[in-house]
Amino acid sequence: MNTETMTIAKTILEQMGGNRFAIMTGAKNFVALGSVLMFSLPSRFAKDGINKIEIKLNVMDTYDVKFYKVAKFDAVTIASFEQVYAEDLQ
Repeated sequence: MNTETMTIAKTILEQMGGNRFAIMTGAKNFVALGSVLMFSLPSRFAKDGINKIEIKLNVMDTYDVKFYKVAKFDAVTIASFEQVYAEDLQ
């Protein structure tokens, strides 16, 4: 994994509140893929069964955020938002 990928992922996490965010929400399994940070939430934590979140840095220097409900072999997109500003990630 290159350092740019890790830098982007760390920046996204810090903009959401860093370790405080992870502790307060129970978020875990953080994965950095290019300009994307993905992580899991505990079962029954979020509305509509959302248990996986993907945050992607886009070319406009804002974020595209997708919320998924993932079960064994099935993933359903519950909601998605484009051009979310860093201050709105929290």
